Amino acid sequence: MLNLENIHNIYFVGIGGIGMSAIANYFKSNGKNVAGYDKVSTEITKSLEEIGISVHFEDSIDLIPKEFRNKENTLIIYTPAIPKNHAELNYFLENKFNVLKRSEILGEITKNSFCLAVAGTHGKTTTSTILGHIFKEADLNATSFLGGISENYNSNLILGGNEISIVEADEFDRSFLKLAPNIACITSMDADHLDIYGDHSELQKSFKEFANKVSNTLIIRKGLPIKGKTYGLNENADFDAKNLRIEEGTYIFDVQTPTEIIQNIKINLPGKHNVLNAVAALAMANSYGVSLQVIARALLSFKGIKRRFSYKIKADNLVLIDDYAHHPTEINAIVDSVKEMYPSKKVLGIFQPHLFSRTRDFIDDFATSLSRFDELILLDIYPARELPIEGVTSGWLLRKISLEKKQISSKQNLIPAILKSDAQIIVMIGAGDIGELVDKVKNKLSVEN
Repeated sequence: MLNLENIHNIYFVGIGGIGMSAIANYFKSNGKNVAGYDKVSTEITKSLEEIGISVHFEDSIDLIPKEFRNKENTLIIYTPAIPKNHAELNYFLENKFNVLKRSEILGEITKNSFCLAVAGTHGKTTTSTILGHIFKEADLNATSFLGGISENYNSNLILGGNEISIVEADEFDRSFLKLAPNIACITSMDADHLDIYGDHSELQKSFKEFANKVSNTLIIRKGLPIKGKTYGLNENADFDAKNLRIEEGTYIFDVQTPTEIIQNIKINLPGKHNVLNAVAALAMANSYGVSLQVIARALLSFKGIKRRFSYKIKADNLVLIDDYAHHPTEINAIVDSVKEMYPSKKVLGIFQPHLFSRTRDFIDDFATSLSRFDELILLDIYPARELPIEGVTSGWLLRKISLEKKQISSKQNLIPAILKSDAQIIVMIGAGDIGELVDKVKNKLSVEN
């Protein structure tokens, strides 16, 4: 039985990941000794180093600090994205250290708290971050582990007490089955991660297993084949958004709950999918007992998440939007939002595909969604955890796209390629390292503009 009280040192293999870094920050804030490895230095690893966590970037047993080699009081946490032949991870396994996956330690942290978990193939980061913000604004002492950097807190961790935890429940490698949620939400069950599940029915089965673990209230997107309280948009759901309108770039809507109605809720996030995410968070918070008035006040001050439809430039004649969309459904949502906000302007999409397997599995859907831009620049596929697959390239994807103005660019030539376009709306999307290029593009465009 794991007793976190007796553990002094916690070592992370893959400490820079979005979910891993939140847990590293949490343990450091709770007085533990924390260190870790990652393959590259990023904004996230720098922020960990700033709070006194030692991070190194070469896979070498010699670089593991000495105190983390005492297996009596050291716990190892790793991410499934780490390759099987990783020297440090194998050192810990061979020497029989206590080694846990990220999802297992989240299960340990949350099992003694009242846990609110957000699951689903799309929308979970935004929904859980809104929920964390609502609890913070309601003065409820919750700790939230988020899958994105919240603009309100500039962090993927909202630190509170141990009585209430808010987590994003990730279906990747079925890891969300390690959680024991009291209140949970399922936003969607689209096909994704087919490299893990093989087919869609397996994925659905996993979500049903997750639903069975929820002890108090399960909230689901209306239309999903699972029993629970529903939320929707003009769908006669249990929590239903109605009377939706846009005023000066802000959505305004009413929500009917099972017992009352609240009018004129405002959110400053674009896209109808974000209205649904806000209603899902409202349903969870209201089920916990937070009043609709407090929820509405929190929604008004919610600033969004980095790389989720983030406006990098918002001028009359030039808009630069950054988003981590990496699945055709998400790309469609971005195009819908942009066209709703800027119906008459030309839109340039810049996309870096993420994973060879996902590109292959959804190639025609990607081609259809990307063809909805007016112009397109493709970067090479970002491999993440994968080796190349023969024939699966950005060139193959480009050939399937039905636009006249389409091209492949290297990262080096991206800025000159963008400057040749007269599009006033530029959208940079992808889950790889395209996010690191966004500020360079922003700075160059700002100067040119």
